[in-house]
Parts: sequence; C-alpha cells; structure tokens
Amino acid sequence: MKYKYTDKEIKELLSSIVILVDSREQENKHILEYFESKKIPFEIKKLDYGDYSAYLPKNVELGIHRDLFFPAAIERKNSVDELATTIKDRTRFENELIRAQRFPFLILVEDPNGYQNIIKGNYRSEYQARALLGSLKAFETRYGFQTVFVAPHTSGNYIYYHFYYTIRNALI
Repeated sequence: MKYKYTDKEIKELLSSIVILVDSREQENKHILEYFESKKIPFEIKKLDYGDYSAYLPKNVELGIHRDLFFPAAIERKNSVDELATTIKDRTRFENELIRAQRFPFLILVEDPNGYQNIIKGNYRSEYQARALLGSLKAFETRYGFQTVFVAPHTSGNYIYYHFYYTIRNALI
C-alpha cells in the first residue's frame, strides 16, 4: 500500500534518513566528518554492493513498521587513477556492475576535473585515454549507471543529497 504523505510528514521522514557506509570503505574520514558536522546519522556495516546507501528508520506513526531500505547505491573512487585500475580489471568490475544493475547506482569519482583528466590521459594507468573513456561509457550504457566527478570536500554533501532526493521522490 502506498501512502500519500503530507509535506510535513515528508519533511519529518527526510529528517530521519540514515546513510549506510560500507565497512570496507577506506580513506573516507572527510565524508564521515561531513556527516558528523551536519548531524547526519550514519551506520557502518558491510554492504553487498556500493560504498554508500540509505534507509528510513522505522516510524510506526507514519506507517513505516520496520526500517525501509532503498535499493540505491554509490560506489566511490578516490581518483581517476582508482577508476582506471578498477575498469582495467574488467571481469571483477563487470561482476560488481551485474550485481548492482537492478538498482539506481552511480560511481562518484573524487576529482572535479576527472572527465577532462580521462580525455587528456592525466592519470597513472597505462590505460589509453580513448580506451578508458570508451570502456567507461560502454559500461554506463550497458549497466544503466552514471559517473559523476566531484571535489573530495563536496563528496559527503553529494552523497547525502543524492539519497535525500532519491528517497523524497519515492515518497511523493
């Protein structure tokens, strides 16, 4: 049964979002510090796919009788170098994409000039620029995900608001 929430109820639900952080996620202190500074609740646990996800905690008063998990994920890469290394291991990367393709999924690369760096070959991998871009775009279209490039200091904000609007759109 789908509820029709009021604007006030949606606001209340959205204020309770909990971000899930994969326990294997590394070098993410800047993201966790952002969540803490904005008083955004988060939990660290093993995730089956992606590095970040989110849920709404149980709220019986508003018709949510148990924690409500949203099938969406963000996979974070700390640089174009890491992205290139991941894509180069095609079988492993493709297996991850196969597991995640049923859900809204995106790759967040912490490099605001990442797309330009891919085009110009400004990364350490021996992967040719044209081949890397071709592989990335082929995977995006084949598995229905997108890649975004952001500055590391904006990653926490991006992650939170990505899930905020994903959940908001599911509620309205």
